[in-house]
Amino acid sequence: MGLFDKCYSFTRAKEIMAMGVYPYFIPLSDTEGTEVTIDGRKLVMIGSNNYLGLTTHPKVRQAAIEAVRKYGTSCTGSRFLNGTLYLHKQLEEELADFVGKEAALVFSTGYQTNLGTISALVGKGDLVITDKEDHASIIDGCRLSYGKMLRFRHNDMADLERVLKRCDPDQGKLVVVDGIFSMGGDIAPLPDIVPLCKKYDAQLMVDDAHSVGVLGENGRGTAAHFGMTDDVDLIMGTFSKSFASLGGFIAGDEPVLHYIQHHARSLIFSASMPAACVAACLAALEVMRTEPERPKRLLAIADKMRRGYQEMGYSTGHSETPIIPIMIGGDTATFLMWRALFDAGVYTNPVIPPAVPPNKSLLRTSYIATHTDEQMGRVLMLFEQVGKGVGVI
Repeated sequence: MGLFDKCYSFTRAKEIMAMGVYPYFIPLSDTEGTEVTIDGRKLVMIGSNNYLGLTTHPKVRQAAIEAVRKYGTSCTGSRFLNGTLYLHKQLEEELADFVGKEAALVFSTGYQTNLGTISALVGKGDLVITDKEDHASIIDGCRLSYGKMLRFRHNDMADLERVLKRCDPDQGKLVVVDGIFSMGGDIAPLPDIVPLCKKYDAQLMVDDAHSVGVLGENGRGTAAHFGMTDDVDLIMGTFSKSFASLGGFIAGDEPVLHYIQHHARSLIFSASMPAACVAACLAALEVMRTEPERPKRLLAIADKMRRGYQEMGYSTGHSETPIIPIMIGGDTATFLMWRALFDAGVYTNPVIPPAVPPNKSLLRTSYIATHTDEQMGRVLMLFEQVGKGVGVI
């Protein structure tokens, strides 16, 4: 078989395109956060990770503009060599303080943060233990490491203990979980995970990509939400969501961060975050500190929408957060539901296997602190109309 044979035989996406329900790579001609414009038509956006609505915040925009004027558009080098600015160091110091850790290190993307951190720490003879619903970047970081990956059933503490019991007590062990799971919107039960990690001498890393800005006081994340910051060894976060920018960070004890800084290939061999992205993060962090009403509004919107969907007869799984899955089941029904909502003026994200288990396809909806009551009322009305029309409810 030739290398490209699989490319020419891949027809699934084109079949969906031919059906007129292909939902991916749709170009947006304009976006102000809660609404987007596609082919001249406005849709309410409930598929974004812009949780606090900061992509259009005047302070965040202005900070990025001023950074471009001062530093230009790129650092043109890696953090390791010529690509570290004082802005990077300032952001790291402020992030460490914000999440309650000694030190932090920023990467160019959240994906690279997980790849670099896990592959640097988990060496030959070590074990990395993941929840089966952890993000793909965590799984890929495990694959790039020289250690062995073990997995446990989603949020199943009995299964986590079963896995930990099998481990050699002398092996290094890293347990990695999402704080908020990106598809289901449920929260990792840290009060149950932490005691197991301590019992079996494992370190704990929490991926707070969807939690920072959402959970905890001023959006400080999952560990703060449970009052367990000192019990979590590593806190990871991304800037492409609540921070309205691009990049990622890892925070923990200074010696651990120092080691990662000198061993994470995705940091050492990638160009650093542009100044505009760093400045936007710093401004977003300031907004998080000074405008605590944003995460409160966000959670209130999520509660309203979750109740509304459930009252109509939709299943929202185990969601506790602004990520609310609408469980559909089959792939075709999910695409048809997505298309009908799209045509009605609502932008959602259809999720099918392998991102979810077979026959567990869903519409991933997510909410923004700046959504209006009128927008949310319209979304609920259209979900009821479309759901009945398609036969989902």
